[in-house]
Amino acid sequence: MDPPSVLNIHTPSSSFAIVHSLTQETLLDLYNKLSRKAATDYYGARVGPGWLKYEYNETVWNLDDDADYSIFAWRQQQQPAHGPASPVASSSRTPPPPPPPVPANPATPTLHLHDPAAALPVPPAYRNPAYYTFQAARAAALTPPRRSPAPSRTSTGGGSRKGRDGERNGAGAAAVPKFKTQFDRFHSENGVRTVTGQIGPVKDVRMLLKAGYRHVYVARKFAIKHGFIPPDAAPGNYGYGGLVSIGAWPVTLAPSGTPVMVEVFLSEEPHFDVVLGRSFIEARQIRMHSIDPTDVVCLDTGEKIECELVILKDGRGEIVTVT
Repeated sequence: MDPPSVLNIHTPSSSFAIVHSLTQETLLDLYNKLSRKAATDYYGARVGPGWLKYEYNETVWNLDDDADYSIFAWRQQQQPAHGPASPVASSSRTPPPPPPPVPANPATPTLHLHDPAAALPVPPAYRNPAYYTFQAARAAALTPPRRSPAPSRTSTGGGSRKGRDGERNGAGAAAVPKFKTQFDRFHSENGVRTVTGQIGPVKDVRMLLKAGYRHVYVARKFAIKHGFIPPDAAPGNYGYGGLVSIGAWPVTLAPSGTPVMVEVFLSEEPHFDVVLGRSFIEARQIRMHSIDPTDVVCLDTGEKIECELVILKDGRGEIVTVT
């Protein structure tokens, strides 16, 4: 009997395993299994894009769409072949060297699961040391403190103290890589375009305006709250067969009073209630300036739209890049 395909799952507060085949099942199947997994912190919540990450080559990677899933499955198959080496024939009387030991079974694929809208646990709450965010803290806790040599009597002058302070400040600055500082500075000066408007009967809604999306999307929680879909739209009962259209709804941007009927789809977007994609941008003939991101004009009426740039950060203060 072949052993089942197993995935290890680590959350900020617990760890468990599920049976899942990376080659015979899809990312949607994985989302459904995790959403229905009983006795977990996320039972009853809809697992979707932004929830899963994995480690590869000492880097944390997102698992948000089918492309990410294909890459993850391919990387798991790049493990070296296991099994004993084939014997080599020898014509001499010298006995052949013993075969190398058989390597252990390949490591079980591991995923890290967390609701991006929820905060990470803080002490004194339990924090799972297997979760990737807390692994560095675990390593620091297991590393004994390094004792510094006792200072000599000849190094107590003002000049020596200044030198020690300079070394300490230099070490602290070197702890943050230069590329990380440049990355944070670049994204702190940029952001994503957001506009305010009305969709259906709901007014004053902050919406993401991005041509990288094809349609107009409404987040599931927002749709349930405002009656776009039935209240019983719980995991396993509604809308998990791919993109689900919830009909055409009027969308109006501020300060424009011109509504446009567009088809709206249900999504699992964790950051914005409404995403305005190319279907809306083409309907209003929106022009976005490449130098001034806040310069947004609807060419169908010539109206200038109020636009603000928003920089997203997660629970750890890290910048979230919206692709």
